[in-house]
Amino acid sequence: MTAQLALELSPLVTPDYAPRATLQEQFEQFHSANPWVLDALESLTREWVEAGHKRLGIGMLWEVIRYQYGRTISADFKANNNHRSRYVRLMLDRHPEWQSVFATRCLTAP
Repeated sequence: MTAQLALELSPLVTPDYAPRATLQEQFEQFHSANPWVLDALESLTREWVEAGHKRLGIGMLWEVIRYQYGRTISADFKANNNHRSRYVRLMLDRHPEWQSVFATRCLTAP
């Protein structure tokens, strides 16, 4: 992770989810409260692709952010792993050129 990206990490905001919120609704609330997470994921992906790599997993990116967050902000990066697949889809919507970089499966949970 670049030094610049490390400076762009912000405190994580944990939304107060409605008791029956779907995973998609929880993701939307989380993303709205923490737009920097998408920026960090996109920055890491861009660096990886520009370095010549052809494939990438969201799990790796998520753990890199978790590691960097723990080093620079707080030991607690409480971000639900269920959000990862939705972040990939959001990145692919914004960056169709990354379609071959990430593999996705059908979403089964609403």
